Amino acid sequence: MDLVSEVVQAVRIGSPGSRVVRQYDCQGVRFPLFDGTGFHVVLRGTCWLISEAQEPVALEPGDIVLVTSGADHGLSPTPCALRDLPPMVMRPAPPRAESCDFEFLCGVYQLEPGRTPQYLRTLPDLIVLTPDDDRHPQTRALIDLLTSDSSEADMGAAVALPALLDLILVHALRQWHEQHGSAEWPRTDDPEIAAVLWAIHKNPQHKWSVSRLSEVAGLPRAVFTRRFTEGVGQPPMSYLISWRLSRGARLLRETDATLAMIAREVGYSTEFAFSGAFAREYGVSPGRFRRNPPALVLPVVADD
Repeated sequence: MDLVSEVVQAVRIGSPGSRVVRQYDCQGVRFPLFDGTGFHVVLRGTCWLISEAQEPVALEPGDIVLVTSGADHGLSPTPCALRDLPPMVMRPAPPRAESCDFEFLCGVYQLEPGRTPQYLRTLPDLIVLTPDDDRHPQTRALIDLLTSDSSEADMGAAVALPALLDLILVHALRQWHEQHGSAEWPRTDDPEIAAVLWAIHKNPQHKWSVSRLSEVAGLPRAVFTRRFTEGVGQPPMSYLISWRLSRGARLLRETDATLAMIAREVGYSTEFAFSGAFAREYGVSPGRFRRNPPALVLPVVADD
C-alpha cells in the first residue's frame, strides 16, 4: 500500500483551490484554522512563518510550508505574535504591477470537518521544506505551472488545478519522508495497533469485528480496544466505519462504479446499508454526493 498515494487520494474529495498573493506594502497575513490540507510556496521576498506552537521560522524564496491539517498560522516580514497579523482577505485582483515586496503561492484542499486523513493529523502541523532543485527539478516545474494557472482562470482549470495540487503534495510528502525515514500508515509507536491499521486499510471489505481486530493485534479484546482508542483517538469500529466511508466517497467521485459495487468494495453487504451509513456520516446521499463534486475555488490573484 502506497502511503503518499493513499493520503493524496483521501484529500481529493475536498474542494481544491489556489491563489497567488502579492503584497506591495508587506504587513504580513494570518491564516485561520481550517479543515483540510495545503501549502504555501515563497515566490519573492523573505518572510517568517508564525504560529502559536513554535518559534518563528525564516523563509526564503523557494521554501515550501506544508500545512498538514489546517493549523492556524501566518506569514510576516518580521518575527511577531500570530495575533498581531491581519487576517487573509481575498479581493478582486487589480492590474498586475511589475514588482512587489512579497509574493507567495497558496494551494489547498478544503475538507468537511473531521475529514483530514488520520496520517496527516499525526504529522507536525507546519512543515518547512527547501526543495533541492538539482535532485528534484520536477518540484520547481510544478510550482511554476501552478503559479501560472493560479494567475489566470483559463479553460481546463477544473482539471489542471487538482492535478497540480496532487503532484506538489506528492513531492512535498516524498521529501518529508526522505528526510525523516520511512513511516508506517498511519503513524503510531504501537506495533500491534500499526498492524491493525494496515489490515483495515488494506482490506476494508473484510468482515471485521473488534474480536477479529484484536486477534490481528494479538491482544485481549479489552486491552486492544483501550490501546487502539488511546493511540488513534477513536474506538476501532468508529475508525473502521470512517475509513470505509472515506474510501467510498473517493470511489463515488473518481469512478463510475455502481452503488452496489462500491458497497461491496468497502465492506457493506448491500447498497442500502452503505447509503444509510454514508448519509449519516456525510449528511447527503451517495447519489447527491456524486452529482455535486467539490466546488473549484477559482484562481484569484490577491494583491495588497
